[in-house]
Amino acid sequence: MRWALVKVSLAVTAMVVIAFAVPLGLVIREMARDRAFSNAEREAAAVAPALSITTDRDQLERVVASAGSDAGMSVHLPASAGRNGGEDVGKGGDKNGGTRIGRQRVTDEDIAAVRAMGRASTAEVPGGSALLQPVALSSGEIAVVEVYVPESEVTNGVGTAWAVLAGVGAALIVGSVAVADRLGVRMVRPARKLVEGAHELGEGKLGARVPEEGPTELRLAAVAFNSMADQVVQLLANERELAADLSHRLRTPLTVLRLNAASLGDGPAAEQTRAAVEQLEREVDTIIRTARDAKPQTAAAGPGAGCDAAEVVRERMGFWSALAEDEGRKWRVAGADRPVRIPVARPDLAAALDALLGNVFRHTAEGTAFAVDLHNGEDAVIVLVSDAGPGIPDPEAAMARGRGSGTDGSTGLGLDIVRRLAESTGGDVRIGSSVLGGTEVRIWIQLDGRTAPVRRGHRGAVRRRRPRPARTFNRSRSLP
Repeated sequence: MRWALVKVSLAVTAMVVIAFAVPLGLVIREMARDRAFSNAEREAAAVAPALSITTDRDQLERVVASAGSDAGMSVHLPASAGRNGGEDVGKGGDKNGGTRIGRQRVTDEDIAAVRAMGRASTAEVPGGSALLQPVALSSGEIAVVEVYVPESEVTNGVGTAWAVLAGVGAALIVGSVAVADRLGVRMVRPARKLVEGAHELGEGKLGARVPEEGPTELRLAAVAFNSMADQVVQLLANERELAADLSHRLRTPLTVLRLNAASLGDGPAAEQTRAAVEQLEREVDTIIRTARDAKPQTAAAGPGAGCDAAEVVRERMGFWSALAEDEGRKWRVAGADRPVRIPVARPDLAAALDALLGNVFRHTAEGTAFAVDLHNGEDAVIVLVSDAGPGIPDPEAAMARGRGSGTDGSTGLGLDIVRRLAESTGGDVRIGSSVLGGTEVRIWIQLDGRTAPVRRGHRGAVRRRRPRPARTFNRSRSLP
């Protein structure tokens, strides 16, 4: 916008300057020419009274000398006038036998034409122009006064005037450009601040506001933006409070569940139930604290941050293995025998594994085998959760957040939690067919924060592979 205003101002001012300066320059040149010929006419008029009185050569020479000079003026008398009418051209006469006083520059034809017309005329001569002024003598004949006007007098002051016009025009152009630039800055700066505020708000800086300055339209836009930002902050605060309140309502049934679990006595099922209740209470407390925290929570990142994926896998498999024993499921863990650092917070990875393993137990029949494999690469870590169940009929729909049917207890958020965890590192999630014959969910966790390379089976898509026979699992190969 700033440069657009400058260009428009430059173009308009240049056109105005040209429209006025060019005609004015031509007028100045004509005025200089008229001034030069007016001076020549005055010099010729000074000789006219003397010619009307006498045609004596000596007296006329003195008059010419007093009016101008022999170099700039000459008088052409007819043949019958003067004492020396018989002189030849070389000694002061002309071809018509008349007398000439001074230097002749025009041709005899020009002099004869002026005598015939009886009015003043101009003729081009080398180095300038000549004014031919007819004067009536007492005898009734016509004498011609020739006044030489050099080119320097015709253009005297024209160059200076044109230079002044050019300077004034340039000053007007520079001044208009400077004013347009200042106006552009006055308009662009608030617009730029509005853009920066929008970017900051989009990046999650909820305190971003825009100063209400500049033209009226931009001030109104800034007021609207600040009002929108305040509304966004209020809506987020209301949403956090609502999430906290809803989560807090779970404490009452959790308390009853914890008391009932405490009365179950001893046994694997009772211990498992009490552990599940305790974990559920911790998760509810975490949700409440997170919802009431005004600052957005971000996953750990950077050197030394994150967690040990192998340790989290072993811990969660230790929890789910007890339930697998009760349901007669064969299971396997591979690649979790050595530390594997990933830039993901420990609770986030645990939540993602619980979501996937919970889906296995929820959507496959008892006795269905499953496996968790952990692969550590140079730039990425891959977590595979596979099962021998019937598979997912529509993987793309399963990857869409909130599309759970609700009839089978699914909310449609489990795979979305996994997807957001992988995408937070620049990775992705794929759903395909496992070697067990059922579903395989592959979590690609990028270690250096770069975008995951494009491969077959784009995020949310399925790599359909030919089913392979399910392997036989041994309970003794549970945890390393």
